[in-house]
Amino acid sequence: MRPDAVILYGPPASGKDTVTAALAALADRYTQFDRLKVGANARAPYRAASAGDLDRLQAEGSILYANERYGNVYAIDRPRLDELTAASRVPVVHLGQVAGIHALHAEYPARWLTVLLWCPRDITATRARQRGSTDVAERLTAWDETQTDLATATADLFDLVLRTDQRPPDEAAVCIHRALAEGAGAVRPERDEVD
Repeated sequence: MRPDAVILYGPPASGKDTVTAALAALADRYTQFDRLKVGANARAPYRAASAGDLDRLQAEGSILYANERYGNVYAIDRPRLDELTAASRVPVVHLGQVAGIHALHAEYPARWLTVLLWCPRDITATRARQRGSTDVAERLTAWDETQTDLATATADLFDLVLRTDQRPPDEAAVCIHRALAEGAGAVRPERDEVD
């Protein structure tokens, strides 16, 4: 049987961290997948890696997806996903690129629950300022890129679509937890409207 795993896709400050924390509060088997990070300030929730480390893992075929943003490289590696799923944990992978979703669906044998977390651009700006981000303009550029990227997605790519400006994190977490427990297609999926 394939292990359970969750993808949370959305723009910056759409609530990926807070919803993941709410999931972990519901059940300790949920854990944020700590991507590899090559670049500045590589600390939790990331694992620091050098460019050489990344090259070696890519040569081994262990990198499932990598992207560049904010002057850094972020990567999702098979060994860490294997480690988490072997321990009966449910990795919660944060993504901002549709290509990353397709890569994980194609390359890693999990029962993926793919969730779009969405909030309007002005909410991203407000949340970024409230959390003390010094790169709000870059976050808004990433929001714009995510909106453009989202236009390439098919309607069936997401099992759930949740507006985090309309649902508190604990409610979003319950929706995700219920959908994962009941299995895809078992219930009518939550689909908030995206502007």
